[in-house]
Amino acid sequence: MPSGVWHPEEYAKLPQYDGETGDQPPHLFVCHQQDGRLCAGWCGTHDMSQNLALRFAEHFGHLTAEEVEEVLDYSTAVPLWSSGAEAAQHGLAEVDTPSPAAQKKIDRLSRRLPQGRS
Repeated sequence: MPSGVWHPEEYAKLPQYDGETGDQPPHLFVCHQQDGRLCAGWCGTHDMSQNLALRFAEHFGHLTAEEVEEVLDYSTAVPLWSSGAEAAQHGLAEVDTPSPAAQKKIDRLSRRLPQGRS
């Protein structure tokens, strides 16, 4: 993902998941592009076996045991950052002046928003 696509508040959430399990946010990090799916980068970057949000989601029935297993087994050939902090640093680097590639992505994503939202 090019730098600067998301709002700074979204990037600020990422390092919080780098901490010890008990210090992590209890909320799943969902994909900004596909409604209802977990963020693949978030799943691939973090040790999901130590993820508080994933544990809570299963415990409270928001995810089935099979869905949790899918997350735990997830892998990708796409290079990912080694931490949420690194991903956030990259994302924030050009947030005030997105590159042409980032602006193209922003424009494409903006067209998916319902009328009246931005």
